[in-house]
Amino acid sequence: MAFSCMRCSAGAGAGAVRRGAAATRAPAALSFVRCGLRRPAAAAAAKGVKAAMDAGVENPVRSAAPSKVENGLPSEITLDDFEDLNPLSENDESTVTITVVGASGDLAKKKIFPALFALYYEDCLPKHFTIFGYARSKMTDAELRNMVSRTLTCRIDKRENCNEKMEEFLKRCFYHSGQYDSEEHFRDLDKKLKQHEGSRVSNRLFYLSIPPNIFLDVVKCASVSASSVNGWTRVIVEKPFGRDSDSSAALTRGLKQYLVEDQIFRIDHYLGKELVENLSVLRFSNLVFEPLWSRQYIRNVQLIFSEDFGTEGRGGYFDRYGIIRDIMQNHLLQILALFAMETPISLEAEDIRNEKVKVLRSMKPLQLDDVVIGQYKSHTKGGTTYPGYIDDKTVPKDSLTPTFAAAALFINNARWDGVPFLMKAGKALHTKGAEIRVQFRHVPGNLYKRSFGTDLDTATNELVIRVQPDEAIYLKINNKIPGLGMRLDRSKLNLHYAARYSKEIPDAYERLLLDAIEGERRLFIRSDELDAAWELFTPLLKELEEKRIAPELYPYGSRGPVGAHYLAAKYNVRWGDLTTEHKA
Repeated sequence: MAFSCMRCSAGAGAGAVRRGAAATRAPAALSFVRCGLRRPAAAAAAKGVKAAMDAGVENPVRSAAPSKVENGLPSEITLDDFEDLNPLSENDESTVTITVVGASGDLAKKKIFPALFALYYEDCLPKHFTIFGYARSKMTDAELRNMVSRTLTCRIDKRENCNEKMEEFLKRCFYHSGQYDSEEHFRDLDKKLKQHEGSRVSNRLFYLSIPPNIFLDVVKCASVSASSVNGWTRVIVEKPFGRDSDSSAALTRGLKQYLVEDQIFRIDHYLGKELVENLSVLRFSNLVFEPLWSRQYIRNVQLIFSEDFGTEGRGGYFDRYGIIRDIMQNHLLQILALFAMETPISLEAEDIRNEKVKVLRSMKPLQLDDVVIGQYKSHTKGGTTYPGYIDDKTVPKDSLTPTFAAAALFINNARWDGVPFLMKAGKALHTKGAEIRVQFRHVPGNLYKRSFGTDLDTATNELVIRVQPDEAIYLKINNKIPGLGMRLDRSKLNLHYAARYSKEIPDAYERLLLDAIEGERRLFIRSDELDAAWELFTPLLKELEEKRIAPELYPYGSRGPVGAHYLAAKYNVRWGDLTTEHKA
């Protein structure tokens, strides 16, 4: 058993590391309070075990340590597991080293290093930790620290001196230059890591902030030359996870030559969004919602993603994938699976991911008739000319890559049979945001239908979960306007996060990095989830590319292609984000 205290600064335990094809052990579901409070609890447990042993208790671990959970049932930590308490009982004699591979790239500078600092600022990182940047660029430790320092910010609620915390954090940051396919360079990295780890149990996390074509080179070199010998080794892999079923399967096979599934953390940062993580809380902890969460009461579900900017000179990368691969196949489909899944038997990672896979495998194959694609074109507004997609110098002039897509998906199970799940994602649209819209059915025999006229859609209840920006959850209801007459109004019961909570919402990368350090896999994508997602979209993508279907053009800054409205109308649906009242 790898003793893993969830949500705090004690680290994630000492699970066995895999070298080559050796197996790794999954962490037990033993948890304490997150960030700063877990270490005392873990130390107390270990101290209690030692005292019981000194007193001659027959099973000291049973008397002193908390129970663990296996297969949903509590069981006792046995004496065989006691070795995993040692690092915690010996003054936290373990360390975590986080190596950001591709440290000179934009993702590392803008997201990963700031997220690590935020965790440090909140006392969520282990007592002993080191951060290494690894890339081909020649750079000194001082140059890395200077680069990182320009992107660091503190929380609005400053509990400690910000500059002092930054200085302390930067002292823990180091750099090593090397080739991504060089085992020798990774051996040199390993020597540096050992110098900082000393005699402590060494746990190592590699974050692959690099193009997918060099994933396997890095994983091979890190596994062979820079794995931990006495702790755990984990690897975070950024999307895209392939371009279709075949390339995704090949990538998974390649990773599993050097790692086991429990060492691979496929990150989709949308799963770390506060409102996405709140989905299961909203549904499963509120009696008012769960009975309504089915085809009996829900008319349609809309998953909407929009950006108000184009590729901005980065079209070369985007053109290889397009909006369907970039947004729909991962971000929106993952949200759909979380939204539609059955109640898991527990909050354990595997139980939740099992239910998500069931949803994905129950989905009806996507038909070309249920998909609309578009591409933004140049548009002049207010004297300013905005370039079209193919005006980007990095994009081929004859490109048919969609920058917009809308699709109608269906789940063939008893709960959701016949309910359209409408997805829409696009660039260069009129607004920026991401939201989930749940439109409920009309009230049968509505006594007040005269007040709404012939358009009963204006009387439909709608639950909106605004993921970003300006996070909120609101429910549209019908209400009588005060006065002597009978006039009805559509009002909102609004949970606006900024107004309700004073604490700043953590960035998604903060949550996911902390989960990876602690071995919590609930918000990461399992290989069979990935397979099921690609099985749904690969046939559609191949058909679009083989038939060279031209996308419908739409002006930069518009509401998207007209075809998206026809698609929604086909299922008697109106896009909720296009009404005049779509903002809370």
